Amino acid sequence: MGCRRQPSPRRGNGRREIVLYKLLKPAAFCLDSEYAHDLAISALEKTGQCRISRAAAASIYGWEDSRLAQTLWGLHFPNPLGMAAGFDKNARVIPALAALGFGFIEIGTVTPRPQQGNPRPRIFRLPDDQAIINRMGFPNEGADAVAARLARLNKPAIPLGINLGKNKDTLLEDAAQDYIAAFEKLFPYGDYCVINVSSPNTPGLRLLQGADYLGALMTQIQAANQRLAALHQRAPMPCLLKIAPDLAVEDLEAIGALARVSGAGIDGLIATNTTLSRDGLISSVNETGGLSGMPLRARSTQVIRTLYRVVGKHVPIIGVGGVSNGQDAYEKLRAGASLVQVYTAFIYQGPVIARSIKTQLLTLLRRDGFNSVGEAVGVDA
Repeated sequence: MGCRRQPSPRRGNGRREIVLYKLLKPAAFCLDSEYAHDLAISALEKTGQCRISRAAAASIYGWEDSRLAQTLWGLHFPNPLGMAAGFDKNARVIPALAALGFGFIEIGTVTPRPQQGNPRPRIFRLPDDQAIINRMGFPNEGADAVAARLARLNKPAIPLGINLGKNKDTLLEDAAQDYIAAFEKLFPYGDYCVINVSSPNTPGLRLLQGADYLGALMTQIQAANQRLAALHQRAPMPCLLKIAPDLAVEDLEAIGALARVSGAGIDGLIATNTTLSRDGLISSVNETGGLSGMPLRARSTQVIRTLYRVVGKHVPIIGVGGVSNGQDAYEKLRAGASLVQVYTAFIYQGPVIARSIKTQLLTLLRRDGFNSVGEAVGVDA
């Protein structure tokens, strides 16, 4: 059966964009990390608001190939590469990211009430490791403000995920109320939601991954999901669970086993969040927080492989952690991820990254005789 393919990217324009980003990057990296991030968000927001600039970006980056497409949870993903949560916390740059060729976008983490997060400075670049340490603490405008912004936005043609968290001052035993409160405000606008129980920067949050909390938490969230679906006259939203890379194998297997249970409320898994480990770093660093980027690649892939051996294709996995090129993405797909996400590599490589990874993925699939990206999922697990 033949594949319907879209036109290839305009390589000349793409090369110019790479050169431009390489020229701008040293200046941006001289700035405070969070200030540079805020400038990037503002620039992308303006790009997304302008029809001409969106069209220009899409003409360079927005090509697709049907061999990269999949349908998961009833949603069409034109390619397996998504922007991870944390980059666009307040849903400001969805149109721009869609134009840059991502196959899906995840916003947040969004908490029910606005919060400032942890004191600055709280983002630290490690260029020698192609990594970042952050201790942000879920700074965001709150569910009401994000919902209002999403209501004004023309929904993108690609799936939109909403990453949900609890406020820092909410007790663990009341965590479900926070997730549900944010979920109620944002339910009309997302295609899937993510229950973030794995950030290392909210005290005690990772305890929610344990057996004492997780089953009850997901049961309560799914009950709200069913109620909201009836209220809004749409299907319940797929609810995914984002987990830490620092869990023991037996804990990963327990989470996978729970996800396999019908009615447990876990429709998918995101592996992984940032790590507290500093193993293998070149940089000398003494900052607390979660480490992301290339040093996390091998560990997150191993977590994916462990989970896939438990859940198989019954519970789709999104792989994130250290994806910086097509080979990294392919490794995670072969380990058992159906989709992958980037964040840190976008900071280091710029807007070309989605196009670059998609091009490399197609080469790898063709080399190994796969007709579609779905055929590669889990072959090494």
